[in-house]
Amino acid sequence: MFRFENSEYLLLLWLIPIFILMFVFIVKRRNELLKKFADVNLHSFLLPDYSSTKNTIRFVLQMIIFSLLVFAFANPQVGTKLQEVKQTGIDVFICLDVSLSMSAEDIKPNRLEKAKYQISSLIQKLQGDRIGLVVFAGNAYLQFPLTIDYSAANLFLSAVDFNTIPQPGTAIASAIQMAVQSFDTSSTKKAIVIITDGEDHEGDIDKAIKLANEKEIKIYTIGLGSPDGTPIPVYDSQGIRIGYKSDKDGNTVLTKLNEEVLIEIAEKSGAKYFRGNNYEDHLQKIYEDLESLEKTEFGTKRISDYETRYYYFLIPAVLLMIIEIFVTDRKSRLFKKLNEKIGFEK
Repeated sequence: MFRFENSEYLLLLWLIPIFILMFVFIVKRRNELLKKFADVNLHSFLLPDYSSTKNTIRFVLQMIIFSLLVFAFANPQVGTKLQEVKQTGIDVFICLDVSLSMSAEDIKPNRLEKAKYQISSLIQKLQGDRIGLVVFAGNAYLQFPLTIDYSAANLFLSAVDFNTIPQPGTAIASAIQMAVQSFDTSSTKKAIVIITDGEDHEGDIDKAIKLANEKEIKIYTIGLGSPDGTPIPVYDSQGIRIGYKSDKDGNTVLTKLNEEVLIEIAEKSGAKYFRGNNYEDHLQKIYEDLESLEKTEFGTKRISDYETRYYYFLIPAVLLMIIEIFVTDRKSRLFKKLNEKIGFEK
């Protein structure tokens, strides 16, 4: 197995065509100036010791040296050892409510943005555990499957907004079922975390909980919002709030946290319920609780140890640099004699 540790240095090789063009231009320009100064037949008398061939050889040596140094700085490496490393962890699916009621601002900046921030913070702390995300409103959608690619997970999380699922509603049951079905069959330690206000939930939640219990999956719930209710802000295309959502009679619609259903889900699955607020990170508490579980092996990763081989290029480069020092653009005595006899060297 072969690789360059600092492959960005290889971009310097693009300078070689530029150097060649510059060399050709300089040589051509020099010849044109000599032609203007004196007749071609007089050049050998004006510059008796100059060798265009040796000048070209010297340039070729310089380009080879430059290439070798670039490869040396790129630090070529050869894989010498392969080993298998067991990966263990816990599989966690987060079910995130993206319905319009999550835009309420009783939790700053709003319920959804607060939830996304906490999920992002959790992803940054994960080490070997796999995380997946299901978003739901009137139906459920798999935003990304179980992964340890935390950068990709954060990227997909950042794309979540209230337009992700345009269908209104709060399909908690569908979200649970999708998460349960998305776990690997090899997973033994699994958990689901639901983040929602629980309002206007749809579907057969008892059936979804039973499905999770059969798979030995704990369902933690985090309720965001106020049980007393808060209005849902309405914004224009410029992001300026223009009022609050109202019903057909013109009355302001209030969104309330439905704790009863979230407590029921957590208790029936043997997990815990948390009420979200502006200060505490309940996802971190849930993760600490999950850390006490025995982790399971879900795969292996082959890792290669590499040894550097930069000196394979550096040593020839140094030797050629020494040789290049002694290569001048003056004719040698031997070539000068040959030139007098057969005109070999220009």
